[in-house]
Amino acid sequence: MSPEMKLDKGISIVIPVYNSQDSIEELVTRLNQVLPSIDVPNEIILVNDGSKDGSWDKINRMNELYPWVKGINLMRNYGQHNALLCGIRAARYSKTVTMDDDLQHPPEEISKLTPYLDEGYDVVYGTPLVQKHALWRKISSFLIRLALQGAMGVNNARNVSSFRVFRTSIREAFAKYHSPFVFIDVLLAWGTTSFYSLPVHHDPRKGGKSNYNLWLLIRQAINMTTGYTVLPLQLASLLGFGFALFGLIVLVYVIARFIYEGGSVPGFPFLASIIAIFSGVQLFSLGIIGEYLARMHFNIMEKPSYVIRMYSGSSKEDLDDNQ
Repeated sequence: MSPEMKLDKGISIVIPVYNSQDSIEELVTRLNQVLPSIDVPNEIILVNDGSKDGSWDKINRMNELYPWVKGINLMRNYGQHNALLCGIRAARYSKTVTMDDDLQHPPEEISKLTPYLDEGYDVVYGTPLVQKHALWRKISSFLIRLALQGAMGVNNARNVSSFRVFRTSIREAFAKYHSPFVFIDVLLAWGTTSFYSLPVHHDPRKGGKSNYNLWLLIRQAINMTTGYTVLPLQLASLLGFGFALFGLIVLVYVIARFIYEGGSVPGFPFLASIIAIFSGVQLFSLGIIGEYLARMHFNIMEKPSYVIRMYSGSSKEDLDDNQ
């Protein structure tokens, strides 16, 4: 029997958890209130991504109260998308919903997304009507989405969100993916081009602060562009060609001036500027090549996407059937 045939009709909610002990209980309670009206059976998979607070204890407590709440405790913090990949591989039902652990994605909005799978779409994003983020976060997220559009190769990439629902069977497209650099939206694009998005409410955080900062978002953008597309290499090639052409034009200008005026182009600043420009382009291109070599290095080392420490609510064998 194929992996797709083993999926039962129902819905799996996958939530990466990091330092969210104060929001887990309310999140699970609200999900339990809305899920029966959306689809049954259902399950909630909470992936503890190396939290430093009491999040894992809260997850165990939720499992004691609600047997359909499953927990996976990772060995350390691997990152949001790595934790998502772990949870997606553990999902047992035909529909998978991913959402954040900070209550900014209202569970009540899930019912708006799921009907579009029945209309034929494979991935449906809940795009915030108004994002409750700081200005720098909005700008950096917009730039990341522009890069993501090139990596995914679909126009709808600008509307991606961590609040999404998709057919669980799509995971077969990346079943053998084991790189430490994970970006779920690009992996979903490996399996389908049928994307859709619609506006949903996006609540402000009720406590704590975002685990993302500007540097992490920049690293995420670099990992995405160098890990899933060759656009930076093509950019380096175009820069090399463009400045080689520029150098040829400068050479023609110098020779022409020498022939017609009997002298060379005067001035050290002119020469220094040309050298600085060419040196900068060379270093930039080498940096891009270095990023790709680093990805190859980590892939050859077979560094895992994640390592599981323990489970809560299911035996290792039950979850490993889907891993």
